[in-house]
Amino acid sequence: MDEHLYIITYDISDNKRWRRVFKLMKAYGEWLQLSVFQCRLNRKRHAELLATLDEIIHHDNDHVLMLDLGVVDNITPRVVSLGKAFEAVKREPVIV
Repeated sequence: MDEHLYIITYDISDNKRWRRVFKLMKAYGEWLQLSVFQCRLNRKRHAELLATLDEIIHHDNDHVLMLDLGVVDNITPRVVSLGKAFEAVKREPVIV
């Protein structure tokens, strides 16, 4: 199961849609700061997240940016973090 580490950031113009996206992102990853998450996603979860975001956002007004940092087991993110410490999200069991 190849999981990739993603940094996902978004700019949503409507507060109601922003809250929907925020709740969705909390289900898929770890909140880093306002409108920025890091996620470990396999292909299936990545596709699910993209499809759901595609349904929520208004393409003329909103913007979602997904940065694929690569296969989680093969990367060590080089991050400069001022203030709070940065720690890459760990693999944890998903309870359904």
